[in-house]
Amino acid sequence: MFEIFFPIALLFLFALAVVLIMIYLPKLLASNTGGRRKISPYESGIEPETDARSRFPVKFYMIAILFIVFDLEIVFLYPWALILRQLKMYAFVEMLIFIGILLLGYLYIIKKGALKWE
Repeated sequence: MFEIFFPIALLFLFALAVVLIMIYLPKLLASNTGGRRKISPYESGIEPETDARSRFPVKFYMIAILFIVFDLEIVFLYPWALILRQLKMYAFVEMLIFIGILLLGYLYIIKKGALKWE
């Protein structure tokens, strides 16, 4: 039984050693000189003008969600296009219905003004 679990125990000890080295080696080797300038937020060479925890308008999230929804729906077109010749006319009509439903959804969000950036 020892010969069965020895490789597993050895792998576990090796993984534990790697984790401990990855956690503590930077603390030992890196310099610990810090300061106000080093811990301040910094992005692309521009000093921040406002607090990083400011609120964003809901419009940003709405557009992001709509992008994800339509992007994921487009992913369904790729496997369909690969086997279109095998599926014949039935699958073609089904995909036209699917694209039509997507188009209706797109027209609806345009009518509601969800994509207008004001």
